[in-house]
Amino acid sequence: MNNTITLHGVFMDIFGLGVLLTGESGIGKSEIALSLLSRGHRLVADDSIEFVLNEKQQPVGSSPGLLQNFLEVRGLGVLNIKAMFGDAAIKKNVPLKLVTHIVDISDIKIKHTERLYGMHSKLNILGSDIARVIIPLGPGRNLSVLLETAVRNHRLRATGYDASLDFVQRQRRHMQQEMDNDN
Repeated sequence: MNNTITLHGVFMDIFGLGVLLTGESGIGKSEIALSLLSRGHRLVADDSIEFVLNEKQQPVGSSPGLLQNFLEVRGLGVLNIKAMFGDAAIKKNVPLKLVTHIVDISDIKIKHTERLYGMHSKLNILGSDIARVIIPLGPGRNLSVLLETAVRNHRLRATGYDASLDFVQRQRRHMQQEMDNDN
C-alpha cells in the first residue's frame, strides 16, 4: 500500500484539528482560509497538500517546500501568510481529522438533501477513514463560522454524541408524553 498521497485543497489547523477544505476551483476555499486565519486558526498548506502516514498510521498533511507559507487568493494574487500574519499563523504539519467539502447551494442535490442529519460521510485516505461533511455555500452564509462549527460538531460526534439523534429522541419523548396526556 502506498503511504503518501497529494490532494488538492486548503489544509488548516482549526482548533487543533487538521481540516482539509475541498471544493471546485473558484468556490472560495482561499477566502475562507483567510477568514479563518483572521480568527486565529493556522494554515498548513494551500493548493497541493502532501499526506504521509505517521507512526499511528494516520495521514499527516504538510505543504510542499516551494508552496510553504503561501496562499493564492483570486484577485489578490499569492500571499505570504507568515509575513502577513506572523509565525503563529503557520503550522508545519498536522494529522488529517476532517474533510469539509464546499459546494454551491444552488446544486439541485444539495437543495433536496436531508436537513436534520446534515451531509456526513467518510473518505478513505491512505487506509484511514476520515470524516467528511458537505457545507453548502450561498449568499450571506458565514463559512468561517460554519467551518468552526463543523469542527466543534466533529469533536462531539467523535465522543459519541450526535445532536440530530438527541433531537429526534427528545421529539419522540415529547410526542409520547402528548399521547399519554391525551389518554
